[in-house]
Amino acid sequence: MIPQVPQRSRRGRRVATAGLALATLLLSGCTDEQRRGFLPGYSDGQVTDQTGRITDLWVGSWAVLVIVGLIVWGLTIWCAVAYRRRKNDTGFPVQLRYHVPLELMFTLVPVVMVLTLFYFTQRDAREIEMHVADPDVTVNIVGKQWSWDFNYVDADVHEPAGVQSFATGEEGAADSLPVLYLPVDQKVEFRLDSRDVVHSFWVVDFLYKKDMMPGHTNTFQVTPTREGTYEGKCAELCGEYHSDMLFNVKVVSQEEFDAHMQDLRDQGLEGQLGVDLNRNQEEWSMREKHDDAGTRYTTPATEGESK
Repeated sequence: MIPQVPQRSRRGRRVATAGLALATLLLSGCTDEQRRGFLPGYSDGQVTDQTGRITDLWVGSWAVLVIVGLIVWGLTIWCAVAYRRRKNDTGFPVQLRYHVPLELMFTLVPVVMVLTLFYFTQRDAREIEMHVADPDVTVNIVGKQWSWDFNYVDADVHEPAGVQSFATGEEGAADSLPVLYLPVDQKVEFRLDSRDVVHSFWVVDFLYKKDMMPGHTNTFQVTPTREGTYEGKCAELCGEYHSDMLFNVKVVSQEEFDAHMQDLRDQGLEGQLGVDLNRNQEEWSMREKHDDAGTRYTTPATEGESK
């Protein structure tokens, strides 16, 4: 004899199936921008080896927060409607105290949520901040009010000294901005210094930024994986013309990068634009005061793997 399935169970399965189908339909109708949580990005590939990880953390966190928000708002509205005072009600509703299971739930559920979010954040932050012992390319970025100097440490050349842009917002202004060249698919170490006040180095499409503080060198490493030109800016309010502190990053092939290094040598732009060229004319060098506090996680590059 085949047992009959209760009507309530059948109805529940139908509701669950319909809900799953609706969710699948909604997700399949999302654009690439919506799947990225409206973060910058491209449909033909990730910009760096870390943008996918950052996007997943961002989208996952917001998805959980949206679900929690819907539950909280749903319960709040339901309680307000279901337990509203009717016109025939008299006196006060029944008062409940020391509901231990409910209080335990109110305590444990938020703790579990916070610990879970902390775990995924720390896991991804550790990978993003990971440093290899021997990167392929090292660049030194020097922030100043209100422009940038770009040094290529390995090639011992530099871009022309950055000059503040007074044409921000005008057509063609981007052509006069400082440009940093990076080779595609190569591990790049950024060494960040400041000549005057606190700045913040931010390549928007890299989904990552880091502060630049006088007297201290910050570092991070990333591998650009998509050729193209990307906008950058200072992300820390650094004075009156903070909005003019813009730059561009060009991710190019190794051949084009090497040709650009040779072109800088031919122009006589050898050496480094040091941090000692500060506006206060102080006689000290950032390199003498450099420490490795920024390199928090280090792993040696293994043979046969990308550094």
